[in-house]
Amino acid sequence: MKTLKYITFGLVAVLGLASCSDEFLEEKKNYDNVGTEVYNYYSGALGRVNDLYGWCLPTVADLNWKYPSMGNDDIAGKSTEEYRGFSDFVNPEITLSSTSGTNAVPDLFCGQQQNIQEAVYGRIRNCNDVIRGISGSTLSEKEKDELLGQAYFFRAWCYYNLMKWYGGVPIVTHVQTPVAESFTPRSSAEETKNFILSDLEKAAVLLGGGPAEEYGRVTTGTALALKGRVLLLWASPLFNRANDPDRWTEAYAEMSQDLPMIDACGYGLYQTGNNVNGSDFAMQFCTSARNPEAVFVTLYNNIANDDGLDNQKNNTWERAIRPFNTKGPSTGSGKEAGLMLIQQFPMADGRIPAGTGTYTKLAPSTYDYDENFPFLNRDPRFYRTFTFPGFRWAYNGDASIADGHNPSNGKDYTAWNYVWYTDLDDQGNPENGNSYGSDNLTTNKRPVYVRKKSDDLDLNASPLYNYQATYSKGAAPFFSAQPLIELRYAEVLLNLAEVACGAGDVSAALQYMNQVRQRAGVPNYTTRDFLGDEQAACMSAILYERQIEFAYEGKRFDDMRRWMLYDGGAVSVPGAPSSWTLTGWGGNTCTWLGFKPMNGQRRERIEFRTADKFGVGTTQWNSDPLLKDALQTAAEAYHAAHPDVTVDAAKNLSEVFYAAAAAVRPAGVDLRQDLDAQLETLKEWYSENLVTSYKRGDGYDSQHNLLYMHFQPQYYFLGLSSGAQNSNKGLAQTIGWEVYNGGGAMGTYDPFEETNYWTGE
Repeated sequence: MKTLKYITFGLVAVLGLASCSDEFLEEKKNYDNVGTEVYNYYSGALGRVNDLYGWCLPTVADLNWKYPSMGNDDIAGKSTEEYRGFSDFVNPEITLSSTSGTNAVPDLFCGQQQNIQEAVYGRIRNCNDVIRGISGSTLSEKEKDELLGQAYFFRAWCYYNLMKWYGGVPIVTHVQTPVAESFTPRSSAEETKNFILSDLEKAAVLLGGGPAEEYGRVTTGTALALKGRVLLLWASPLFNRANDPDRWTEAYAEMSQDLPMIDACGYGLYQTGNNVNGSDFAMQFCTSARNPEAVFVTLYNNIANDDGLDNQKNNTWERAIRPFNTKGPSTGSGKEAGLMLIQQFPMADGRIPAGTGTYTKLAPSTYDYDENFPFLNRDPRFYRTFTFPGFRWAYNGDASIADGHNPSNGKDYTAWNYVWYTDLDDQGNPENGNSYGSDNLTTNKRPVYVRKKSDDLDLNASPLYNYQATYSKGAAPFFSAQPLIELRYAEVLLNLAEVACGAGDVSAALQYMNQVRQRAGVPNYTTRDFLGDEQAACMSAILYERQIEFAYEGKRFDDMRRWMLYDGGAVSVPGAPSSWTLTGWGGNTCTWLGFKPMNGQRRERIEFRTADKFGVGTTQWNSDPLLKDALQTAAEAYHAAHPDVTVDAAKNLSEVFYAAAAAVRPAGVDLRQDLDAQLETLKEWYSENLVTSYKRGDGYDSQHNLLYMHFQPQYYFLGLSSGAQNSNKGLAQTIGWEVYNGGGAMGTYDPFEETNYWTGE
């Protein structure tokens, strides 16, 4: 099997924006052109297509003008249940501005003005240049089709990432001369959608069906899967305010017809037939072989070098999520999982815990949720998404090389991320986080870690990372070649389930959704699990399934926006026409779904601290009060065997500390084994040694009054930032947003208004 190697950027296209100021042009007089003759050679044309992969493939990054969110605690992640802490989108104390650099609306339209190659429309121009060059080349028709199919896909991908934020944008289909007169107005949302679908349908036909020869290249199935995502977006409340049933039925018919072609390209759910505690669900993210789940994927390598070569392309997720004591100095503390998601995650029967107040049209679980022991009786995916104190999280390495106080044996690593305080008043203060973590975590601890997408050694005995705890450049270890999946086959099924439900075919919707649940190892949904209106409850179940299945994959914020889950779509944008009013779903999607709106809620923190009977500790790495007596005993034993080492000196030795810890703690919960007895043992240990407490998560004002999430209605369609407006002076601003240098005038662009700027050519 050939594998698509990660692309270097040797060939650079002629790039430009759809609308450019003279200043913009002055900054970019020197263009790195390629001649048209390069396209007459397959190797040259392939190099240009590879360039599109290099610039357009998603990567592990915070949401920005270059890349979609991929599960980080970025402005998108912090607007959902997955993390705590107000992002700019939900901060009740600020209003995003389209005219000022203070609290500026994110610029996801224009991009990095000083680097035209990475500008949003620069990438689109790059696609247009490749399409023009290959179309006019002397290559064979077969070669043209193969390469053009990939170029059309990436142009559609670029436009999709604009449409979901702005509704309609300028549609540029040719290589414009970069002068101020090269101006294209914003098309309507429908025109933009039709253009994206046109490109994807071209790509699907040109790519010819079947698996790609090189793993990692887009295929007919990739194009059709993205087409399904676009059709679903168009049918969703964000764009379908009146709940036009034709959008659902047309999407359902198209996507049902496309599914066999997606399957024919080799895609399907990742399943081994030996699923243990959600191991199939977890293993799909850390397989380097051709993976049926990976419909649209970015490949990486695990090269760790400092020679300046452009061949080091690492997936940084593993190094980002791992606890501090598995890495080394200045390597990050891991990602803190949001308590709200922990509380909402299904129980072992796949149903939502009772009492959450969310998804009230779904029958609650028959298992009791114990807030003191949140890890009991949960959906198998729970244990592959979070790590609590007392759970194994093995890795192939030795972090004690970086810091001698770290646990040394990665193959047996267990996270003991409970905390202690140095003051009893701090311990009981919900606003105080001055705690210290055991096992050399100290202040670099997380109460519950995000574990999702981890290349766990217990799961994958041949890890894809190159572990170097003392890497000379000071970077974190885990130089990972783990693929990054942007669009999974599970999403193909859940997208289809959603349009089936929207079209009124609840039976088919359940069938598609339950395929995903079966792989996860949880019972199927039936209509007996629905409370109230069957279609509304089924849609609620699908959105809940998406929330769980795609947690920390960067999908939740998009789902919340397209279903308007912050306010149900009931709050109007000032100055918006009647076409913006949500008239479908009873005028409120949250009420219709039985979903508690996110606006007005808070996301708090959970922590597990040492019980009061152990007292307090100090700021030192080995002052864990829970281990005080055991450490004294271990130090005395060490002194007896090594008389030249005093008892006090022995307490500072890592081997003595971890011997004491082993005498007090149970074995870490091993996900390779049956969980029931292990979790009961851990529960008993928590009961004797730890206290579950809650701390403030989201913010509060200077008077210590609690603040609550507030996503404003104009944020559903973003306005153009001041920088984007300044560089594209002719473009209309979105309704609800102020015009830059407009003297207080408000935007007039309506994505729902019909236009005829794109001819369909």
